[in-house]
Amino acid sequence: MPKIKSIEYFRVPPRWIFVKITDQEGETGWGEASLEGNSEAVEGMLEAFKARFTGVEANDIENIWQAVWRHSFYRGGPVMQSALSGLDIALWDLKARRMNLPIYELLGGKVRNKVKVYAWIGGDRPDDVQLQALARKEQGFSAVKMNATADVNWLDSPSILDSAADRVRTVKALGMDVGVDFHGRIHKPMAKQLAKLLEPLRPMFIEEPLLSENYEGIAELAGLTTAPIALGERLYSRWDVKKFLSPATIVDILQPDIAHVGGISELKKIATMCEAYDVAIAPHCPLGPIALAACLQIAACTPNHTIQEMSLGIHYNIEAGGYDINTYVADSSVFDVHDGHVSVHDGPGLGIQVDEARVRELSQGAASWRSGVFFGPDGGIREW
Repeated sequence: MPKIKSIEYFRVPPRWIFVKITDQEGETGWGEASLEGNSEAVEGMLEAFKARFTGVEANDIENIWQAVWRHSFYRGGPVMQSALSGLDIALWDLKARRMNLPIYELLGGKVRNKVKVYAWIGGDRPDDVQLQALARKEQGFSAVKMNATADVNWLDSPSILDSAADRVRTVKALGMDVGVDFHGRIHKPMAKQLAKLLEPLRPMFIEEPLLSENYEGIAELAGLTTAPIALGERLYSRWDVKKFLSPATIVDILQPDIAHVGGISELKKIATMCEAYDVAIAPHCPLGPIALAACLQIAACTPNHTIQEMSLGIHYNIEAGGYDINTYVADSSVFDVHDGHVSVHDGPGLGIQVDEARVRELSQGAASWRSGVFFGPDGGIREW
């Protein structure tokens, strides 16, 4: 079978890293290794992968995944797993293209014909949600997500939470579902109050009500609210996930990021773990078209996949100059939204055609994106 001839990577605006693998017969596959705010670190890991895996059998996807994990004494974490994601997704794309099949056919076949999706509104400091939600509705979405608040102190005035409830009411009045992202920026004294305030409004979910490292606090919060709790973008492997499932299941919707968790291989395993605990999957994906296409392949063949995030028109893309999920693909109609869903297509591999010329052009001199920062009125650092 053909071996890997070359591994290339491209940093492109607004904040993405694409990976291209070519085998000795000239066949190619594309992956995404985006890690928002840490592109240079991922690129360093990809350099190491180039040295390690050039000349290795391209078909041996699981063996390559295991080699990255088990030959690393210090393993896991966002940098290693994001680089591995780029490698893994590209290898699945390559293998499926060689067989002229969509990836989901290699993972058991499809369980649905279309995938429910949602888009962002509101920005980092949420405002104007009515107009933005209406615009999303016109685009075909029936569900959206927005940040709950701007920055909040450890203990702040309860009145600052009132506007979050008002925004949820506004969107719900339009007949749309809404997920509310606490973004890990709210600490437990305020998160408990906000969860209670939002509960009667029946949000689709509350996301990262606390940072994932605050496991005990999330467990406490799970016992205080009936609002579905979602998290997972800052969990990087099945080993990170398992404590949220057992001995007590404290999450209702898991949101692993296919570009941070080790790619298609690991996300599929995590989804199967979650199914055994009656936990839904709604992958985090405010990223590029390759990550989204990979998520849609998982959605097509995963029974407990419930809804998919899309970055179409997200504020990060607009602020960076309008580079979006349609910038780097030859035919963006594969991402068209109708009645709140994207169709499952039967094209080979990821089901998209990457515009390689555009990728190479825009990668020239592309800057590394940096996360936002928040400071309180006293000058102290707050969670972003």
